[in-house]
Amino acid sequence: MSIFKAYDVRGVVPDELGADDVYRIGRAVARWLAATELAVGRDARRSSPELADALLRGINDEGVSVVDLGLVSTPMLYFAVEELALAGGVMITASHNPGQYNGLKICREHAIPVGGDSGLQEIERLASAAHGLARTQRGSVRSADVRDGYVRHVLSAGGRCPRLRVAIDCGNGMSSVGLERLLPELPLEVERLYFEPDGSFPNHEADPLKRENLDDLIAAVKRGGAQLGIAFDGDGDRAMFVDDAGEPITADLITGLLAASQLRRHGGRGLILYDLRSSRATAEAIVEAGGTPEMCRVGHAFIKAQMRESGAVFAGELSGHFYFRFSPTLVHDDGTAAFVALLDVLAETGKPLSDLVRPLRRYAASGEINRRVADTPGLLAALEADHAGKAEISRLDGLLVRYPDWWFNVRASNTEPVVRLNLEAADDAAMRARRDAVLARIAQFSQ
Repeated sequence: MSIFKAYDVRGVVPDELGADDVYRIGRAVARWLAATELAVGRDARRSSPELADALLRGINDEGVSVVDLGLVSTPMLYFAVEELALAGGVMITASHNPGQYNGLKICREHAIPVGGDSGLQEIERLASAAHGLARTQRGSVRSADVRDGYVRHVLSAGGRCPRLRVAIDCGNGMSSVGLERLLPELPLEVERLYFEPDGSFPNHEADPLKRENLDDLIAAVKRGGAQLGIAFDGDGDRAMFVDDAGEPITADLITGLLAASQLRRHGGRGLILYDLRSSRATAEAIVEAGGTPEMCRVGHAFIKAQMRESGAVFAGELSGHFYFRFSPTLVHDDGTAAFVALLDVLAETGKPLSDLVRPLRRYAASGEINRRVADTPGLLAALEADHAGKAEISRLDGLLVRYPDWWFNVRASNTEPVVRLNLEAADDAAMRARRDAVLARIAQFSQ
């Protein structure tokens, strides 16, 4: 299996991804970007120092200099690329994957992501042709501390902060690097969970999308009477939230809650994107806030590209990515900025988070269900034939089938050999019946 994925480079260290691989990729990135200087950051995985050393050598051997950011979150790297006017950057991280994994997230100028359809395949080709990478005069390395500037950057996503008790679970990931500078600026009483960066992730996986990884946060909210709980993923570009009753809130509903405040920060009107797995309530909330909702496909590279092309002011994804237009040239996802933006909403309304989200929980959702299938194209064709002439059908991302009172999406995963089903209906009984019928159809194509 290739270590070059749809959005990044990722693999088990050293069996799939080793220092030699990273050295060659560093040279290839430097050459493909035609850069004079690039930013490099890393997470706290045990393999990250060795891979960082290899990456720096590769970039330098291509005659390109490096701004070494040290231990940072991925959004901090994005900020640094823009703030320092660099040609791009590379973040050494495997995000929410277990500790034995590592990888590289690559971006161009203005933190524009480099993915499978936007340069990563060419970088893979260059890296595999190591003999074709001619040595030149070596570049240099300088260090930069962007933490204070990053705090000012994320505060631009909000502006107001109520006096609250909050519980924050960093999952031993990288969000704490920025939070330690941000939290003293806010009038919050904070219970900190797992703030120490530790790439072995000794307490739980740094993947807040999995319900079991929220257990400690939920317990902290209930135990301490917190009004808000936040859990971050391993590299800090995603966040999931828990309300004052200890109930997790899906990210599509958070997108709906943030719509009004983000529109206000951009003149009161504008386009907001939401991924096609989102509840109908998300688009309805955007309209109620005075915005224009537009559906988008899943994946950070696609969403950022659509935001840049359409001029959208904000976007949200069911996986916990929230995308902000920080400036005319800088668009990126940031879990800490989502935290700041939600604090702004709570300050504006003065209401408990549970009261704000309750009206948005008006439909019944299946959650994301994964199934292995032997013939994904055949499955999608069969489902489309089943519903042709009866429903609105879209191939924007996989297959989306929309009826007046229910909908479902089936799409192939970009990271696993499975299809993912999301379904929503008017009530729980209807959801279960529709879900089971679609799953039965999927089972006919199972391996």
